[in-house]
Amino acid sequence: MLARFENIPTMTIPLPDVASSESSLTLLPLDGVGMQGIDIPLILDEPGIIAPVHARADLQVDLPVPQIKGIHMSRLYTLLDRFAEDHAVGPASVAALLQLMVASHADCHSTQAAVRLSFALLCKRPALVTQGLSGWKSYPVMIDGQWRQGRLALTVSVDVTYSSTCPCSAALSRQLLEQAFRGYFGAGAVDAKDVAAWLRDHGSHATPHSQRSVARVQVSIDPDAERLGVLSLVDRVESALGTPVQTAVKRADEQAFARLNGQNLMYVEDAARKIQQAVTGRFAASSVSVRHLESLHPHDAVAFTSRQGASKPEEGFV
Repeated sequence: MLARFENIPTMTIPLPDVASSESSLTLLPLDGVGMQGIDIPLILDEPGIIAPVHARADLQVDLPVPQIKGIHMSRLYTLLDRFAEDHAVGPASVAALLQLMVASHADCHSTQAAVRLSFALLCKRPALVTQGLSGWKSYPVMIDGQWRQGRLALTVSVDVTYSSTCPCSAALSRQLLEQAFRGYFGAGAVDAKDVAAWLRDHGSHATPHSQRSVARVQVSIDPDAERLGVLSLVDRVESALGTPVQTAVKRADEQAFARLNGQNLMYVEDAARKIQQAVTGRFAASSVSVRHLESLHPHDAVAFTSRQGASKPEEGFV
């Protein structure tokens, strides 16, 4: 197939550049112009994370001069590609990328830039009890960086999946168990062995409902921080909740997980408060959005809280 192009002469005529040579017909400034959903391999500056992650990158700069028709998309793409090859993702490297994005569009009079990096952080987690047993768990992460007025604003958002057991349902189940116990044994004295045998057969006379649940936690990162601290944030959230979902399990691990659920009953309000308490004071701003995918209802239960000006985590590119 290459032979078909062998006789084509090398082009010496300059290629047209409409974005530079033509003016916009509608004279309005734009807050952001760029690209969304660029596939890119990234190295994270996180302890224990060595392999690259498959990320999606969104890039944009502002276009404040109404007469300029368009930005230079290829410049942004090239900067991102070099960033991925030469740097691990951290506060300093993100700041450097944003500054280069602005500098690359000096001819467009750009002064602002934004980047979003979205990826799944894959971590190996040990079983609760069984020694040597572990499995992989995925945590969706979003890193948002903005360069405005010569300053970096940086946030990290992570989704953590956990189990939630309803306190009300647990109380109702205990009441039914109590009624069944009294109905069987009556009001007289009972033998401990008989009680133990009855509980083995009837202890699950009624069980509370629990469900897989998701918390999205967004925190602001100090621009001078050495690292983003994604893994430490995940660990803090899972510790606060007490019931992170498990990967590889044997019966002993499943039993330990059931105990954790029984010891950490929570409404959606409880989950939001636990997480917010765990991150408050450690970040300049934070927000928590939790969702319980109800097993009792066909709809979800949700709660949201924020501290010091943090906004609710959103799905789209800011």
